[in-house]
Amino acid sequence: MSPQRESILIVDFGSQYSRLIARRVRESSVYCEIVSYNTKWGAVKGLNPKGIILSGGPASVYDERSPLAPLWVFESGLPVLGICYGMQVLVHQLGGKVAASTKKEYGHAVLHQNKPNESLFTGLPQSLPVWMSHADQVTELPPGFVSMAHTDNSPIAVVGNDKGILGIQFHPEVVHTPQGSNIIENFLTKTCNMGQTWTPGNFVSDS
Repeated sequence: MSPQRESILIVDFGSQYSRLIARRVRESSVYCEIVSYNTKWGAVKGLNPKGIILSGGPASVYDERSPLAPLWVFESGLPVLGICYGMQVLVHQLGGKVAASTKKEYGHAVLHQNKPNESLFTGLPQSLPVWMSHADQVTELPPGFVSMAHTDNSPIAVVGNDKGILGIQFHPEVVHTPQGSNIIENFLTKTCNMGQTWTPGNFVSDS
């Protein structure tokens, strides 16, 4: 019997970029599935997930009806990468604080790492161009988290803890973040320990 295929789950909060995130994951030769934020664990555990990506989205986490991550995201023990709204969601749900920014950040920014040699930035320079698109920002870290990078307008632009839960305020999936694919690949291979064995041909043969 062949080993069960491993996957990455992309939890979608209504982002216009969720399919682009999936494309970047698959370009790294890793299989992924996009699922809605209200999907139950029973519907996805059969996909053999080894990591979770939380997409961006148009909502604000402090709005009463904003979508949140299902509890299984954090109870699973799997590595998590929150992107933009996804970062704000994990910070909010794990005990940190998010508030409206005094200055909205949309467009190019320069990200500066606070600590060298973080696995998420393996092979990348200490400062790198990124694409921002957000009106809220993290103002207080959840317990156990550290600030890993900042921009001029976002004092807390990347967060992480020792359990492999990471959040990035910028969008690595868009071409305006030139080294974004490297960041996604680092998460997949170094944080999730995914093998880069999937090809579109695998999808056809499994169908």
